[in-house]
Amino acid sequence: MEMTRGTAEPVPGELVSVAHAPSLPAESYGNDPDIEMAWAMKAMQHAEVYYKLISSVDPQFLKLTKVDDQIYSGFWKNFETLRIDVLDPEELKSESAKEKWRPFCLKFDGVVEDFNYGTLLRLDCSQGYTEENTIFAPRIQFLAIEIARNQEGYNKAVYTSVHDRKRERRQPWKREGS
Repeated sequence: MEMTRGTAEPVPGELVSVAHAPSLPAESYGNDPDIEMAWAMKAMQHAEVYYKLISSVDPQFLKLTKVDDQIYSGFWKNFETLRIDVLDPEELKSESAKEKWRPFCLKFDGVVEDFNYGTLLRLDCSQGYTEENTIFAPRIQFLAIEIARNQEGYNKAVYTSVHDRKRERRQPWKREGS
């Protein structure tokens, strides 16, 4: 893909490379199915990396950004009654929810890189990424909820279950009624 004078904007009339699509501003293209697929693939890769991370390291010790504490305190100040272990999609996606989330999200424009990129968010934090357990959310919404889940121990269920399964595979005699 050609760039105009070093910018990340496509040259008019040229095809946008799918590989570069997620790095371009959304205004650069319409509802191109190839672009939408590239965004979906990037979101899925992010989800896979995050799940491996919380499966490998005790989530209570994770720092997802340099401003985790600011995100965490701002999140609870604005969403003190939100249940984070099992999310209700209406509390994230309804028109009234969007009105409440928008000012919170915009506070992190310029503070958190790619704050509004699309990510996948698990509804039930004790489960993995499946079609039924996943919604699309802006990155700052994902970060706010996952930082809270990590700091409050909700994601420890994933870490514990993965490590319990690994231990069972290494010690098969313990499964036989010991």
